[in-house]
Amino acid sequence: MTLDEAVAAQKPLVQSLLDGVAAIGADPPGITRDAYGRGENEAHDLIRKAGEALGMQASIDAGANLSLRWAADNPAAPPIIIGSHLDSIVQGGNFDGAAGVIAGIGVVAALRAAGITPRRDIEVLALRCEEAVWFGLGLIGSRCLLARLPAGALELRHARTGKTLAESIAAVGGDPAQLRQAKPLRNPAAMGAYLEVHIEQAPQLIEADAPLAICLANPGNLRHPFIRMTGEDAHTGLPHRFRRDAALAGADLSLCLEQLWLAEEAAGRPMAVTIGRFHTPADRHSLTAVSGDFEMSLDLRAYDAAHLMALEGKLQQIVADVAARRRVTITLGERSSAAPGLMDPGLMTSLADAATLCGIDAPRLHSPGTHDANNFAAAGVKTAMLLVRNQNGSHNPHEAMETDDLMAAVAVLAGVLARND
Repeated sequence: MTLDEAVAAQKPLVQSLLDGVAAIGADPPGITRDAYGRGENEAHDLIRKAGEALGMQASIDAGANLSLRWAADNPAAPPIIIGSHLDSIVQGGNFDGAAGVIAGIGVVAALRAAGITPRRDIEVLALRCEEAVWFGLGLIGSRCLLARLPAGALELRHARTGKTLAESIAAVGGDPAQLRQAKPLRNPAAMGAYLEVHIEQAPQLIEADAPLAICLANPGNLRHPFIRMTGEDAHTGLPHRFRRDAALAGADLSLCLEQLWLAEEAAGRPMAVTIGRFHTPADRHSLTAVSGDFEMSLDLRAYDAAHLMALEGKLQQIVADVAARRRVTITLGERSSAAPGLMDPGLMTSLADAATLCGIDAPRLHSPGTHDANNFAAAGVKTAMLLVRNQNGSHNPHEAMETDDLMAAVAVLAGVLARND
């Protein structure tokens, strides 16, 4: 059987796994696979069984990440890792993360069916809790693996269960005591490469009429999940000059951040600003009261570490200006960050060559999303990503990846690994 034939023969397996994680996460109108809960746990179990059926060796690390390893002729060579995550946001889509893990299973199945023995171990890695919705901190599985958890992270509480991150990890077989040592669970220098497949999060490939793209870079981010404005409660008739209106301060800050975004992009410095949470206190807000309290979240992202640092300085100045103008106190509160993820040029070339052999014209595009790949790249691991066509973005119930497009990614990765030395 040729490699092309072997890849095509894995479509039923890939489809069954996509359907399986969809059934596990079913939460109309979307999908919920809760981190460290039933959804993520059952998805891990499904993937583990699929890997073991292919003769892969399963293990979990102190962060409760699942590793499925296919041994090579030369076990001393650093392994090639294909990874992503299996959790989702609340009522999101089925493919964000899961498609990448399932692609890894498809690659191993195709290589085995073609009678190709890898020259180095191939590892499929299902990383825990990539989505920030569960703890206000994202990329947790890869942070655990590579000792990139920020201080205090193990005391963060799960949005649904209220358990700490340490308790959540321990409950699924991890070892938070080992994580507290703040040492990598594995030596990044002993990893040959990290490859990730992910649906696109902007319809760039729909626009380009291409099934997949080679990722140039992922943005890093700066996040403040609980920004608080404190002003003064008042009657709705209070004249403007007396007001310390926290809601208007939130609106002012948001619009100033949009002005910053537009100015940076006009100057040729791509970035993004997202206000995810934006509200007065739900337990006491009123039609007939000026709110003295307001809360919002902020995600700032950019593709260059120096640019991200400069943006943080501009954020501080904007906050100071708005606070003075609106006569309120603005507390940025908790902060988390992720380094930009720059892809390895050599791996990008290998992916491009494999795509050409598959008859696929794969453009090179930036990803608008931050992924586990960022942490591997920041740790010095050679990293690359394939983006798969998806019409309706991600983090919503309408993710629209076609299985044939995912199989194109499987074909490209299998072509690279079949020739890897």
